[in-house]
Amino acid sequence: MMKQTMILLLLFLPLLATAQAEGEYLVFENVQLTPNPAHITEFEAGLAAHNKKYHGEGPYAARTYLIANGPRSSSYLWVMGPFPWSSLDDRPAQPEGHDADWNENVHAYLMDGGEASYLKFHPELSHFPKDFTVNKLLVDFYDIKRFKSQEARELIKPIQKMMMEKFPDDTYGIYTNEFPSTKDGLDMAFISFFEKSAWLGEDPGFAEKYNEVHGEGSFEKFLTDWEAVTDGVQTELWTFLPDLSGVSGEVPAAERQ
Repeated sequence: MMKQTMILLLLFLPLLATAQAEGEYLVFENVQLTPNPAHITEFEAGLAAHNKKYHGEGPYAARTYLIANGPRSSSYLWVMGPFPWSSLDDRPAQPEGHDADWNENVHAYLMDGGEASYLKFHPELSHFPKDFTVNKLLVDFYDIKRFKSQEARELIKPIQKMMMEKFPDDTYGIYTNEFPSTKDGLDMAFISFFEKSAWLGEDPGFAEKYNEVHGEGSFEKFLTDWEAVTDGVQTELWTFLPDLSGVSGEVPAAERQ
């Protein structure tokens, strides 16, 4: 079933129109790829060549990540975008050989199973203070309760205010699943971009700094409010794989505003 889904998804990948109508938002397409352990070398070679040939620029540029922990550990994540939905309506014809190349050199080495999703980027809740190079990502996926999505986004606003005041150099993005499921729990993503693994062992004093910005006891109230709109969290570490990507890890801050 996953193989059929992958083929259908790939029909939408090539040559998306670059024009973005005023007021449109941007999405990223995320596809989990789990290669057959006996053919990882062939899979990586095929994916690298495919991305560099077909996904090296514009809205169809793709980056590849390795998931380091959790139930999806050792899988790869193929991420294309960002792009506006309207670009799918006016996309040019399929470039010659795209699907055949994917099927023969990437898809042939995949295991059954996996996930695919479209994540909407929320620049108004995110913070990209400067140009940076993607390296490591801490990804918190939150399971949002039904009919509580708007409330969850509102609760991110005081987090953003605190982050901008107390951690002005930290880079993070907020994303929501365009087609959420009540089963997988991957409804909202808080993605922190960092350079060194030592950052994971630091104590940022998050609760104390939140109280400094919003008043004594405000963090405890936030936790109560957040618990009321969520059913849990799944945290993953992603590592960027430049050799398997179509573009480098360089991200201009202006593209995330």
